[in-house]
Amino acid sequence: MAGMTAATLRPPRRLAPLGTLAGLLVTVVALLLAPATPASAHAVLVSSSPAASAVVPSAPSEVVLTFSEPVRKVAGKIRVIAPDGARADRGEPSFSDTVVTIPVDPSAGRGTYLISYRVISADNHPISGAFTWSVGAPSTPPTDSGSDTRADPVVETGVKVAKYLGYAGLLLLVGPALVLGALWPRRLDRRGPARLAWAGVGVLAFATVAELWLQVPYTAGGGLFDVTGAGFADVLGGTYGTAHLVRLGLLAAAAFLLRPLFAGPVGHTDAIILAVLGGAALFTWPLAGHPAASPAPAVSVVVDAVHLGSMAVWLGGLVMLGGFLLRLADERELGAILPVWSRWAALSVAALLLAGTVQALIEVATPAALVDTTYGRLVLAKILLFALVIGVAAYSRALVRRRTAAAHPAPVRRAVWVELAITAVVLGVTATLVQTPPARSAAEVAGTPDNFFTTTLSSPLYSLQVELDPARRGNNSMHLYAYTSDNRPQPVAEWKATAALPSAGIEPIEIPLLPLTDNHASGEINLPASGDWQFRFTVRISDIDQATVSATVPIR
Repeated sequence: MAGMTAATLRPPRRLAPLGTLAGLLVTVVALLLAPATPASAHAVLVSSSPAASAVVPSAPSEVVLTFSEPVRKVAGKIRVIAPDGARADRGEPSFSDTVVTIPVDPSAGRGTYLISYRVISADNHPISGAFTWSVGAPSTPPTDSGSDTRADPVVETGVKVAKYLGYAGLLLLVGPALVLGALWPRRLDRRGPARLAWAGVGVLAFATVAELWLQVPYTAGGGLFDVTGAGFADVLGGTYGTAHLVRLGLLAAAAFLLRPLFAGPVGHTDAIILAVLGGAALFTWPLAGHPAASPAPAVSVVVDAVHLGSMAVWLGGLVMLGGFLLRLADERELGAILPVWSRWAALSVAALLLAGTVQALIEVATPAALVDTTYGRLVLAKILLFALVIGVAAYSRALVRRRTAAAHPAPVRRAVWVELAITAVVLGVTATLVQTPPARSAAEVAGTPDNFFTTTLSSPLYSLQVELDPARRGNNSMHLYAYTSDNRPQPVAEWKATAALPSAGIEPIEIPLLPLTDNHASGEINLPASGDWQFRFTVRISDIDQATVSATVPIR
């Protein structure tokens, strides 16, 4: 609204908080009363034939894996190792919805077989695992000499950083475009906001390309530069790659219309086209992540796009307000701008609250999962931070309503920067959240909440990542991963592990460990009682170099 005056823009009417809360309450109650649906995002292996640790009388001609959701292939990452250490799988595995069938040589002999797998779940996250079975009678388990199926920790961190940059680029683009199109006074120079918006375009484009690049080693396993043409083609051929390519295309198309907007006011047609392109681009985030694989994908995708768009409008507008308008606009201009912005911010926050609540209810599902899972705890952290931001925003809105902000903008500007500082942390939590298995999939197939335990232990020789699933009384699966100080796989010559519960008088129990790769071993242990179990791990990396680390694991 170039050339606006305080007389032509009336302060917004007070929003009806009771109506908003009532609508939110109805939505919450409706979702809580809706019938429960099975876990969806992040696949888990629900059954296999032969079953894990089973002893069968004759060698099968195929191994069948059944997952909790449809999965896709990662080239070369499903291997069956015969008792003599040779490959027993024959030909390519076939994928049909949730079922993976691996042809196996039935003449590979008697003894213990090992299968290791890595597949991609419907929400584009990799799922890996391994187990053994025996033909006739158990024997010394074979070792998989293939490459490690896990992504390098640097890659996993890089994915989160790229997603954070994508969110930052989006709000740096949306904020200037929205304010320049609707609220920028005609007398002020547009070059500063234009430079900020072009920076947003660059950051968003870089983050999108980086996500495509990192998705290859993230799904196939390996380091930052373990990217092959075939792996890249697999990523681009899936929904993840398609969504990111569409985002880049929409960004390129929008750039042609952004240039005249940054030079001066644009017509209604160009503004509408820009809004359509922006709205379409917002859908590329949920279509490439958890929402597309949720129990209610249509609802989740729309809600997530609304959540992301509201965030971009609110935070992008705050950047423009704190960085430019409160510093450059005069009292008359601020008297017209601030009431309008206050209304936009209130609507954006209301949309954020409603969309975030709906999405959290879909992905968390139960109150217990909110505190028992990493995903739920991240949601709680995000809620607390958001509540803090709302408090600061309410203070700013009160200043605008008292009509003192236009004459004395300094307090509002300080509040804006506080809001942005807190929301920068919120974006970091969000970037981690979208890479974390939703609470729904952190439940056992039978419906009992999973108490999966993971930690990283350090010694002068190595760091050891320990995973215990489900960390409950009874049978548990353990996975150990050894890394060097610079986060590269550390070859291990010998693994040893014990578990004890001194409070119950249980002496150390040795855990049989099966080496799966040079730096990865797994084992099974039955924990007969609840309590704080003491685990000790001894890893020998050469004839003379070894170190022992320990951990306390609460077992329910």
